[in-house]
Amino acid sequence: MTCGAEAGVDYLEAELRAIEECLMSTGVFNSVVLIAENSTLVIQVEEINTQPGRLDVSVGYASQDGLLANLSVEKYNLFDRTYGALSLDFGPNVRRATANLYRTEAFESELDLGVEIVAGRLNYEDTSYVHEAIRAESYLAWPLSSTTRLEGGVGIRDHRLTDVEPGASALLFAEETSGITAPYVRFSLRHLHEARGKWRDFGYSLRVNQYFWNIGTDDLLSDTRVEARMKVPLSSKLRLVTGIHASTIAGLRGNATRAIDRYFSSADSFRGFASRGIGPRDGDDALGGNTFLTTTVELQRDFGEVFKIPFQGGVFVDAGASWGLDNTLGGAIDDGWHLRSTVGASLNFDVSGTPISIYVATPLSKEDGDETQLIGLSLRASF
Repeated sequence: MTCGAEAGVDYLEAELRAIEECLMSTGVFNSVVLIAENSTLVIQVEEINTQPGRLDVSVGYASQDGLLANLSVEKYNLFDRTYGALSLDFGPNVRRATANLYRTEAFESELDLGVEIVAGRLNYEDTSYVHEAIRAESYLAWPLSSTTRLEGGVGIRDHRLTDVEPGASALLFAEETSGITAPYVRFSLRHLHEARGKWRDFGYSLRVNQYFWNIGTDDLLSDTRVEARMKVPLSSKLRLVTGIHASTIAGLRGNATRAIDRYFSSADSFRGFASRGIGPRDGDDALGGNTFLTTTVELQRDFGEVFKIPFQGGVFVDAGASWGLDNTLGGAIDDGWHLRSTVGASLNFDVSGTPISIYVATPLSKEDGDETQLIGLSLRASF
């Protein structure tokens, strides 16, 4: 009726086309067709999906978490200008749930409003304890430009280290806690200049995150994380990729950090070493470090399609260290700076929509007690 289509009226062909154009101009239809069937006017429309979304079920493997099943649901315009997502991860070592809501132009301003809830339980086979945490955060994001934005968030976290195994390091027993529940604040800066997927394009990114955990308690912590990455084109199929990741955490009231606060190496971020393979140790127990640093330099080449499968490969050098403890058990634990480095080759390809990443790496320098890993594999198959 908005465009003049009424019962009991005989329309000329030109009038039917005019009604079609009018209905299309409303912006809520992908297509409109008016058909006269004897004395009946049929208005056939296809509505625009104003709430696009996705349901994804996948099984993946990564050196960090092992075998992992994932269920994720995404919905745009869940509410007015609001994006919603739910992700569930389940594996032998990892159980994690993440829920997100993100509203653009909140309060009719340039600020966006986000809410994130994360709950997880980590129980890796090579650790002597269980790490459980749940946190909820509300944050405001200020898009300074299409490539840069600031964020500030306030949240609450329950954080616990439990079930320390008999025979574990005395430091882990000292750090065991049934739960620290306290507020925290976060400040973030993100800047991204994308290479748009083209090898001839220069790209870089920078992320800085500052957390203040356990506010209002004797366990107040300052947690700073910086990550930068750069892609430099050398030719149409050759580029240089460099990156750095640095993090440091410290107690602000003379308090010591715990293993669940400190940083551990990842088999995917420091190739050639196993997850939790470097840093301060007490016997077989990896304790993490208050400071963590990794750098990478990789020469990558696009090999195009081989047997209709796109291939990319590279050679790389990774270097880094994890060091620093507040309690070394009277000097019994070596928490000093010890630089490690590795060299290796990587290969990335896609088989029937399943991205696969493989690397082979070997240490150039390492310390006694370090755990190495020659081959790394990452893949994710969706159904």
